[in-house]
Amino acid sequence: MTRTAPAYFPPPDTGLDVRHIDADLLIVDKPSGLLSVPGRGPGMDDNLASRVQARYPEALTVHRLDMDTSGLLVMARNAAAHRALGCQFEARQVEKEYIAVVAGRVAESERRIDLPLIADWPNRPRQMVDFVQGKPALTHLAVLSYDAASDTTRVCLMPETGRSHQLRVHLQAIGHPILGDDLYAPPEILGQASRLLLHAAALAFRHPVSGDWLAMRSAPPF
Repeated sequence: MTRTAPAYFPPPDTGLDVRHIDADLLIVDKPSGLLSVPGRGPGMDDNLASRVQARYPEALTVHRLDMDTSGLLVMARNAAAHRALGCQFEARQVEKEYIAVVAGRVAESERRIDLPLIADWPNRPRQMVDFVQGKPALTHLAVLSYDAASDTTRVCLMPETGRSHQLRVHLQAIGHPILGDDLYAPPEILGQASRLLLHAAALAFRHPVSGDWLAMRSAPPF
């Protein structure tokens, strides 16, 4: 049976946190709890894209972050930039780093998580590991620190692919669910945080017009 979507309570609109803007693109820092694009259901027309387009009507969505994930997101300001940026994402030429806090102690200082993913159709929007029909999904993990008091590990995640919920499913699959994850963490882990502790902390790519390497960073708010 399909899961019932929880009620949507987006964070107050206190203005855009624009980290970069030029004639062709803008990079904003999305708060946790805000949809990237419109969702299905009452009130889900309040989202990052609509907030950006209220100020920059020409803005076009290039990629998305999960509603509960915070961090950097790029939007194009014209059709040519939209095509060029989309091609970079599709060709996996965009470098992305996420910071997360996960349950337990991750033993290896670095780890490669190579687990194919597929939609868990009876339990949408959940995804799951499937070695037969799943699509390739690869995440690189590096441990940043361990907190013995809370038995949690802060990690840097560098996905090579961009499957839906990839980081959340990969961390759960190796036994270290992300704190605050209402889809994949057990209740005792979910309750350790008031939000999903996952943040898109770095984004780097070629500028769609100049070709210059553009790199942005955002400190996680947790």
